[in-house]
Amino acid sequence: MSIPSTQTVAWIEDPGPSGKLTIRSGVSIQEPSQDEILVKLDCSGICHSDCRNIFGMGKYTDIPGHEGVGEVVKLGPGAKETLMGKRVGIKWLYSSCKKCSACKKGNINNCSKQSNTGRTTLGTLQQYVVAHADFVSLIPDGVKSEVAAPLLCAGLSLAGAVSKLAPEVEAGEFVVIVGAGGGLGHIGVQIATIKGYKVIAIDSGAEKEQLAKEMGSVAFIDYAKQDVVQAVKDLTDGEGAHGLICVAGSERAYQQAPQLIRNNGVFVCVGLPPDDFMFPMSPIHIANRGLVIRGSSTGTSEQMDELLQLAKEGKITPKIEVYDFEESPKIIQELDKYEVTGRKVVRAPV
Repeated sequence: MSIPSTQTVAWIEDPGPSGKLTIRSGVSIQEPSQDEILVKLDCSGICHSDCRNIFGMGKYTDIPGHEGVGEVVKLGPGAKETLMGKRVGIKWLYSSCKKCSACKKGNINNCSKQSNTGRTTLGTLQQYVVAHADFVSLIPDGVKSEVAAPLLCAGLSLAGAVSKLAPEVEAGEFVVIVGAGGGLGHIGVQIATIKGYKVIAIDSGAEKEQLAKEMGSVAFIDYAKQDVVQAVKDLTDGEGAHGLICVAGSERAYQQAPQLIRNNGVFVCVGLPPDDFMFPMSPIHIANRGLVIRGSSTGTSEQMDELLQLAKEGKITPKIEVYDFEESPKIIQELDKYEVTGRKVVRAPV
């Protein structure tokens, strides 16, 4: 396969409050270096966290994206030859150090020295993407690329988050998912249901209600129309849910969420509010209520493999809509306004 010298990418102009995503052609293609591979992209999901790149909420690269699926077309020095021609997934975790205590326990997702796709290395919204050979995931035959793409972040993030409910929250108990109709949340509803939890979905709009119920939630609460705190208590014997996963990244969602769980409950933080927003609970209230607060940004390699297998078996079925690459800027605008139900995936330019 001949590889061109330039490509079309989605490029961030003026990152900050007035930042915008533009489609740019004639951009150089990177060469894979030590232990790296070059992947010809088939498609990429677009995540709400990509908005952080564009609006300058931290230090990121000029090309966002971290849900890419494509074919390995070139190997850098040290990369396994068996990867050539394989279909792989490129995730948020570009690489970890493999040496720290987290890595040695298999928690590479919590490595303090990790590199990230779209943050420290150029992201997946380009035709040709460089990835670390040791950290891509092989996509099984029988799983379409556009289905696999959102599992690489949205799915894996919620697989990790749902795993953090245990051991305190047991099968048959109530779990609230705040932001249940979005790209991450709707897959989280399905994963939590598979694990035996009774999911109370919180989001807004008839379309997201329908999706959450299709994914297995036992109830849906529309935060724009209902008293969310009272509605949750009415469903849970007046005590609140046993566990909660806050997928929404709004400050309002985090401020309200502690009122939705019972004493001795588990609160898992996933959504990404602005960096200067602090967790909205006093330590004395956390202590008195015996709450467990955990964080989860993504999952492990083992959880990724399990997720892809569940997708192959038809047990995990993300709601996706596939668009042309040129629609990427518009999708970012919709994500910023929380207007996307499920996950939007773009095809790489041919």
